[in-house]
Amino acid sequence: MTVVVLGAGAAGLMAAIHAARAGDRVVLLERTADGGRKILISGGGRCNVLPSTIDPRRFVTDSSRHTMGRFLLSWPIEAQRRFFEAELHLPLALEPETGKLFPVSNRARDVRDGLIAEGRRAGVEFRFGVTVTGVEVAGAGWRVLSAGLEPLPAARVVVTTGGLSIPQTGSDGTGLSIAARLGHAIVPPYPALTPLTAAPAVHAELRGVSLSVGIRGEWQEETVRSSGGFLFTHQGYSGPSVLDVSHIAVRSRMAGGHGTVLVQWGPDDAPAWEARLRAQSRRAVATVLRHELPNRLAERLLSEFGIPADRTLSQLTRAERRTLVDGMTAYPLPWTGDEGYKKAEVTGGGIGLGEVEPLTLESRRAPGLYFAGEVLDAFGPIGGYNFAWAWATGRLAGLAGRHG
Repeated sequence: MTVVVLGAGAAGLMAAIHAARAGDRVVLLERTADGGRKILISGGGRCNVLPSTIDPRRFVTDSSRHTMGRFLLSWPIEAQRRFFEAELHLPLALEPETGKLFPVSNRARDVRDGLIAEGRRAGVEFRFGVTVTGVEVAGAGWRVLSAGLEPLPAARVVVTTGGLSIPQTGSDGTGLSIAARLGHAIVPPYPALTPLTAAPAVHAELRGVSLSVGIRGEWQEETVRSSGGFLFTHQGYSGPSVLDVSHIAVRSRMAGGHGTVLVQWGPDDAPAWEARLRAQSRRAVATVLRHELPNRLAERLLSEFGIPADRTLSQLTRAERRTLVDGMTAYPLPWTGDEGYKKAEVTGGGIGLGEVEPLTLESRRAPGLYFAGEVLDAFGPIGGYNFAWAWATGRLAGLAGRHG
């Protein structure tokens, strides 16, 4: 049978490889000239292929979390790592401080090129520079429509065209449009894992300052926590910790509200700071903060807190101690917007997971049509989680349930 895969991103390449290995004739159509553009730019050009472990609870979906977990765990992390190392001959190295797995070469291109090479070995026919305009039922199968080309017949079509994030990589929402035209329920898409902005840019003078923080986002009944790098930008805030909670801000704004993003500056929580202040030290508050934080940030926070730089810990009033503890451990980030799809690592929302069969990812509305990767309603935090989702769902759709 002929299987047509739409999109040569992470999910599409994995779907094509496994469908071809299972004996299908596979044609992969890709809008860009070379495919795998998001792979190439991921991890700053290093490609965070996988997390060392995965926790499904850290994923975001408006669909069934049980179904999401089944898809995610259909190909465990250990098996995915074996695929890259034993079958693609691409050894991975653990970055201990982050729990991320990168190619030993530290080159994202090796990952992209390795997947394409494996696809070619398996017999996949790659057609680059093809703009797919739609799919339609043709008898017992499908026809794939492309700009300027004859319709391509297929027994199965696997849609892995991504979402709307980072449009310069080729993402244009084609898969979501295809699904919607065929009557599938779509969770409204939104930019996720995207930097936050502030207008006016109240912290613009801190641009370039970075540190490790704890952070949490709160909106209605939802609370999301993260930790890690935080970066002040010329117009707001970025870094892995900010990206991980940014969907709280985005979703709250879409609903007409304003989610809260609270930052813990440095490693110490409120009880630790309260114990430090009870010591009644003669050390200046400014000295203490500069020991914990970059100097520019320490000075800015003291100014915001209204505490003189030469005030010693023992001289702090009760109100000043409370202000200092709250400001250091639950600082309300003054965000007003976000950088949208242009900088979003992934697209939130997408095709509802209840729209596909749990063992194969086949559409429940259109037999012979499959969905995988970012077009589906699920995404995870920074750290290789979204590649793990793409690899697992791509493989599942490629195999179409023929293997475990």
